[in-house]
Amino acid sequence: MKKVYFVIYDLGGGHRSTANALKAVIESRRLPWQVEIVEVLKDVFNSTFAQDFYNRWILKEKWAKLINDPISVPIFKLRIRLMHRIWLQQLKTYWQQQQPDIVVSLIPLFNRLLRESLAQALPGQPFVTSVTDFADCPKHFWIESQEQFMICPSTRVRQQAKAMGYADEKLFSTSGVVIHPRYNEPVDVDRMSVRAALGLQPNLPTGLVCFGSQGSIEMLEIAQQLNDSSQQLQLIFVCGRNEKLAASLRQFPTRYPKYVEGFTPDLPTYMKAADFFVGKPGSVGVSEAIALGLPVVTECNNMMTLFQERASADWLTENGFGMVVPSFEQIDLAVSTLLQAETLSQYQDRVNSYNNRAAFEVIDILETILAGSSAGPSHLAASVLHHAFDAAAPLSRTV
Repeated sequence: MKKVYFVIYDLGGGHRSTANALKAVIESRRLPWQVEIVEVLKDVFNSTFAQDFYNRWILKEKWAKLINDPISVPIFKLRIRLMHRIWLQQLKTYWQQQQPDIVVSLIPLFNRLLRESLAQALPGQPFVTSVTDFADCPKHFWIESQEQFMICPSTRVRQQAKAMGYADEKLFSTSGVVIHPRYNEPVDVDRMSVRAALGLQPNLPTGLVCFGSQGSIEMLEIAQQLNDSSQQLQLIFVCGRNEKLAASLRQFPTRYPKYVEGFTPDLPTYMKAADFFVGKPGSVGVSEAIALGLPVVTECNNMMTLFQERASADWLTENGFGMVVPSFEQIDLAVSTLLQAETLSQYQDRVNSYNNRAAFEVIDILETILAGSSAGPSHLAASVLHHAFDAAAPLSRTV
């Protein structure tokens, strides 16, 4: 029985959802692995301040995004440096007690600390970073110059790792960021019936608006912008755990039909009921939408867009998976353009041609690393990279 440890923190929902996705694949394959998901800030360092601040303010409040890049992230980095010696010892003790066979980081910023602590506590045990963004932005956010394995969801991440000295045998490529395997399964629903059950019109163009597990006040702005337009459409709002936002949207009078949902494990059904997706450019959220055939409309600018999400907007436009506007104040024009019959069909063809198998590929990679085959990593890296290019073959280029 191999002990496989996935390291996350709950700043947003993407890191935990990635760990849960990988755990689901492991369980479906009945691998002889004992899987542990470690929320490092809470479980090891006994701290929840960073999670509470980020989820309460940065994700939910538009004004707070202004302070993330210039203030919040530098302070967080400074805290990591100041706490390095203490946290290093805590992690060393933790690894010595737990005795993992492999540690897989699904988070940025902590990978120097995680690798150093594991190397001191259990020399020789493999350390892997599985990147959940489409780029290392800014530099040293995900990638550190150290001896470890790196799983790259894009050509851009792989190139960045090579530029920092990683040898090919330490690098693996996947066809995208990890999404839950349920997004690879057929969703057996009749979209017209689902719309009717939600109180929507079966034949009206339908958008799904979602800003991750914490929601965002920007969803109210989108509701207002499209209410002021002449677009003939209807919207499904999925607000996550933001109950205040859900209540506000339910009370907000709109000229178009709408349905408002809070946190739901049944997001794929809502996605299959929609024609397009509107949300932040988070790598996991947009990848889930694309996997279910939804072109994406998102926002990207240097003021409000979190720096780690800007690469997702680049990836969307470069692959023709959706439309990126400088501000959601232009959402009306973007949706109007997208809903033109020929344009929507072209976008749908592109997203339907893309096959994200990253959750399965990451587990293949971890099996190879655990097996310790000297020939395996290089061979597998080449085959997985080939698969990634095949998945994007109908497109002009990958990111």
